[in-house]
Amino acid sequence: MKKITKQFLIAFLVFLIFASILSFITLPANKPANINITELLAQIDDGKIKSISVRDNQLDITLNDDTKQILAKEPSESLSTLLSNYEVDTNKLKNIAIDVKSESGFKFWASITLPFLIPLIFILGFFWFMMRQAQGANNKAMSFGQSRAKEFNPNKKLKTTFKDVAGVKEAKKELVEVVEFLKNPKKFLALGAKIPKGVLLLGAPGTGKTLLAKAVAGEANVPFFSISGSEFVEMFVGVGASRVRDLFSKAKKNSPCIIFIDEIDAVGRQRGAGLGGSHDEREQTLNQILVEMDGFDERTNVIVVAGTNRPDVLDAALLRPGRFDRRVTLDMPDINDREAILKVHSTNKPFTKDVDMRLIASRTPGFSGADLANLLNESAILAALENKKEINNDHILESIDKIMIGPQRKSHILNEHEKEVTAYHEAGHAIVAHLLPNTDPVSKVSIIARGSAAGFTLKLPLEDKKLHTKTEFLEDMAVMLAGQTAEKIVFNEITTGAQGDLRQVTALAKQLITSYGMSEKMGLRTFGKKDDMVFLGKDIHEQRDYSEKTAEQIDEEIHRLTEDARKLAEKIITENRTQLDKIVVALKEKETIEAEEFKALFEK
Repeated sequence: MKKITKQFLIAFLVFLIFASILSFITLPANKPANINITELLAQIDDGKIKSISVRDNQLDITLNDDTKQILAKEPSESLSTLLSNYEVDTNKLKNIAIDVKSESGFKFWASITLPFLIPLIFILGFFWFMMRQAQGANNKAMSFGQSRAKEFNPNKKLKTTFKDVAGVKEAKKELVEVVEFLKNPKKFLALGAKIPKGVLLLGAPGTGKTLLAKAVAGEANVPFFSISGSEFVEMFVGVGASRVRDLFSKAKKNSPCIIFIDEIDAVGRQRGAGLGGSHDEREQTLNQILVEMDGFDERTNVIVVAGTNRPDVLDAALLRPGRFDRRVTLDMPDINDREAILKVHSTNKPFTKDVDMRLIASRTPGFSGADLANLLNESAILAALENKKEINNDHILESIDKIMIGPQRKSHILNEHEKEVTAYHEAGHAIVAHLLPNTDPVSKVSIIARGSAAGFTLKLPLEDKKLHTKTEFLEDMAVMLAGQTAEKIVFNEITTGAQGDLRQVTALAKQLITSYGMSEKMGLRTFGKKDDMVFLGKDIHEQRDYSEKTAEQIDEEIHRLTEDARKLAEKIITENRTQLDKIVVALKEKETIEAEEFKALFEK
């Protein structure tokens, strides 16, 4: 309705413009004065008239001072008859130039046709807009069931290849076979081999699933259809299945090609989990995907690549041989992969000579490929804001802190007491982390507010680890509680600054007991079953598989572990109170202490 109203207003505005143009054409700039016959006769007697022009039923009169006047006469009466009827002296007419004019050309035809043409154009234009709206609505209705997949044809300038994907070496090796099949399918078919029709890319968000799928299409030099799983499902029954049919129909026409379905878990969740409505529509869409994938002709070179970070919720029929029968896992990058990813994303950015990508990779454990790309982008933005022509180490380190913890809150100014409490809190974290042998080394200590934290202590591992021991977890718990413990020792009071620490230490203690079996009292078993909430469609929900008495024992064990960690932190801080005070003095003076300065200060 808003669109129709807008177009109607546009048509009305066009009408006003035409009317304005017509008024400029038909009306003179200076409108002459109207006179009657008596005044005309008096002016002729006085000799004031210079010329008279007869134009249809109007007399255009020009006086000796070039003043313009007009006089309307009867249509059937000529000027000579008019003057004769009033017995005008012919001698006085000798000095008056009298001529007869007839309108012709554009102005004549415009004055005749425009009064009829402009309303006609306005009416026809209004009906044209209305018909166009009706036609657009019909087109939308007809195209509602068509696929909205974006097609990317191979382009040498914009083509993505495996060189653009750093890390994930094992995943790339798995996909080389897919590329080879798309390039030379006859070699496989001649031996009776069947290439997997579907490849499922599993990995955390930002690990490069979409980029890897584009690289496969770029290496094979084939078209690439990209669509999200949520784009299939609509509230209208049958629309999702229709879009699936249209997508696979387009893919077969452009064979060989690749279909990439991102976040397939939006449409590929286990069937039978809903009680009607949109869930029935989603299941119909999933059924159509299953039929299309299983119905591929062996000679049809169409491969479906899908990405998800929730493989546990997918329907079993999707994962059987003949559909998504190959799974490629994309792990979080290790330090070598992070260095390679940083080099890929740094190709078009100027850096100072002292920037070391290996050092940046070591400072960013747990970062995905997308996080690393965002890191360098934030560094470039920060350098541009400072009007720098190159990105230096300070820009990168500041961006790392911004991404991991949050931006600086310069407006959050602490008073002297709060600043001192924060300094002791962070110094407590730092000194316990430094002295315990199985914790990650301290990289930075700061009392500058970032995000929701008044200060932070940053610990970074020396190497990437896949396995962790019970001792490491217990010492990490001591580090978490060291901040509040330091407050209690120094001020004999605790503050709300340890809220996040307490939440983390409680969750870690519970995980040690219920998931890892690292509690001697509770034994080697897990507590709590990860089950599915049927109505919500395969959403994770913890179902208690133990008694109330066991739950009470778990609570007691959590309390024991946290209390042991607090005692360990209290012992270390009490024995090293002199070093704690020195670190606090340095923090209050400089606000931020880097790893080298912290080690040197501690050794002193």
